[in-house]
Amino acid sequence: MNTAVDRIVETFQTLSLAGVNKLDTLYAPEARFKDPFNDVQGLAEIQRIFRHMYANLDKPHFIVTGRIVQGTQCFLTWEFRFAFRRFQQGHAQCIEGGSHLVLNDEGRITLHRDYWDAAEELYEKLPLVGALMRWMKRRSSAETNP
Repeated sequence: MNTAVDRIVETFQTLSLAGVNKLDTLYAPEARFKDPFNDVQGLAEIQRIFRHMYANLDKPHFIVTGRIVQGTQCFLTWEFRFAFRRFQQGHAQCIEGGSHLVLNDEGRITLHRDYWDAAEELYEKLPLVGALMRWMKRRSSAETNP
């Protein structure tokens, strides 16, 4: 499985809009993808999510920072780097997260579940919503509330 994980990591780190059409080499036809915003099944739906990413963000790319492989499962830690197209244009953004992947016997992904903190990593960076999220975080913090 290490060879399959190497291929997956390389593909994600070099992924482009054109490469989205080649995700069938990574994913099984009925694979499931889940993240804080999506829960879809099937290669076409997974490709739709990645196309949406390229349509709405500038220069999105992944940097895999770590991996744990055990049998047919692996967990990847990553940084997702991009810039928003609609605001803070050109301002580099980074989301840190992890992906749990389950592979079939052919080394293709059957389950891809991303874990990342949407509140801290995304909402706090948005105009208006960000101020509210930061205020809520301060109010909920154990440091300020005994």
